[in-house]
Amino acid sequence: MKENPKEAETTSHRLLLRGGFITQHQSGVYTFLPLGWRVMLKVQSIIRDEMNAIGGQELLMPALTSGEVWKQSGRWESFGKDMFKFEDRKGKEVALAPTHEEVISLLAKDYLHSYRDLPQIWYQLQTKFRDEPRPRGGILRVREFIMKDSYSFDRDWEGLERSYELHKEAYTKIFSRCGLNFIIVEASSGLMGGKKSEEFMVMSETGEDSVVICEKCGYTANTEVAAAGLYERQIKGPFDGKKLVHTPNVKTVEEVSHFLNVQPILIVKSILYSSESGKTVLVLIRGDYEINEVKLAKILGNGFQLASFDFIRNRFGVEPGFLGPVGIEVDKIVADESIQNIENFVAGSNKTDYHMVGLSVSDLHIDEFVDIRVIKDGDLCPRCSNPVRIKNAIEVGHVFQLGTRYSESLEVKYTDSDGALKPIVMGSYGIGVGRIMAAAIEQSSDEKGIIWPYSIAPYHVNIVEINPNKTEQTTKKLYEKLLRSGFETIWDERNISAGFKFKDAELIGIPVNIVVSESKITRDEVEVQVRKDGSRFDVGIENVPETLNKIIEDKKL
Repeated sequence: MKENPKEAETTSHRLLLRGGFITQHQSGVYTFLPLGWRVMLKVQSIIRDEMNAIGGQELLMPALTSGEVWKQSGRWESFGKDMFKFEDRKGKEVALAPTHEEVISLLAKDYLHSYRDLPQIWYQLQTKFRDEPRPRGGILRVREFIMKDSYSFDRDWEGLERSYELHKEAYTKIFSRCGLNFIIVEASSGLMGGKKSEEFMVMSETGEDSVVICEKCGYTANTEVAAAGLYERQIKGPFDGKKLVHTPNVKTVEEVSHFLNVQPILIVKSILYSSESGKTVLVLIRGDYEINEVKLAKILGNGFQLASFDFIRNRFGVEPGFLGPVGIEVDKIVADESIQNIENFVAGSNKTDYHMVGLSVSDLHIDEFVDIRVIKDGDLCPRCSNPVRIKNAIEVGHVFQLGTRYSESLEVKYTDSDGALKPIVMGSYGIGVGRIMAAAIEQSSDEKGIIWPYSIAPYHVNIVEINPNKTEQTTKKLYEKLLRSGFETIWDERNISAGFKFKDAELIGIPVNIVVSESKITRDEVEVQVRKDGSRFDVGIENVPETLNKIIEDKKL
């Protein structure tokens, strides 16, 4: 395409569409065209190399899975609408697998019975399905995608740690070979569950994940789980004693801040959570912060959700927005650590159209101080107290220590050397194959088009023939020579202007272009152009393969 597609939101989306690598079938579902599929196959080949190197055995599990196994693990409901669920013609509930922990666990149950069978690493490259509510970013967030997922099976946690480290080493080699600059960050286990997880992130302005980075000590974490250090300085409000202030129809932090002429940092938000059993927890957080739901879920446990407005009105007789921590009857009050640094602050009064001012932490009956805030740019590092930076990133890989979550719920057990029956200790490890492709472009492109890393480029060399009618025989010999020398080569012999050919070459981003022209071949030469840095060389036709090998090595294509 000569023009940028209107629907393209990111650099990779725009260039993949324009270059003819992908085309959209429907929202969040893409066809990989020949150029795009060659890139995907290159990535998959690298993944297979490194997974096999750590002892992984490749298999292929079904995409169409029984609903019963998801119910056994408890994830039939927790996946919610993200999972494609339906009934077959016999009325049996089935699902298109968004992941394969349950299926692999049952496979292990059938085949792994003794400590002698362990450890094992099994992996697959398989299509996954997730009904994303808002697919975006081209192939970055889609409803159908190819994923490499692997699973480790060990006798104990010590064995899992070894398998986990093997995968981290393999992933480091995979992403390095794919030409990506990446970092490893602490992450949330989410619906996967488990004890520990880390993500492999590629920095990108278009990334939908946010990563906390401390440039002093090297602390890195996804903002979902990033801990936040505390400033020691105390901040005091301007109020003259504790009192009730009339604040008619003033509910939000912004409104209260403006009405009382105080900064949001001097406002304490009171947010109510309730459980199905009727238990209530009041969560307090400073007005300039937001609650991190992932952190909070670890504190409250399962079963708690944000209380509805009707619940607040019926239980406390107050309009939402005026709820406060003084004198309220709840089962527990949990406060973010940040409110320990403020005095003489504002909070709701539990009376509609009124707020309390001049409060101190000592006025509140707080059961627990915890870190439940979303960390912000400039907050302090939890390790060294240096201000951190928050940057956007693309997740390309995720590793989990699952432990015994699935082996216990699905009864995947083995007999140990002492005859005792024990649950297998599992790990789960994923790579988004299409995400590698998109991340490579986000990281390596310019205003002209894609600049593919040599290892995953659809072709190594692109021959641009200026006048096919005059140079066909020479070009054919060069083309065949390059193929014999192991260079994957595409030959642009179209009868169109050289300008169009050069623009297409830059857009598609093949690492090396070889320009064949009448003027050059009279001297038995061609021009070699390097897409990465734009450098150009006149090279003798006989010496082209040797020159290309040197360029690839010297310029680290």
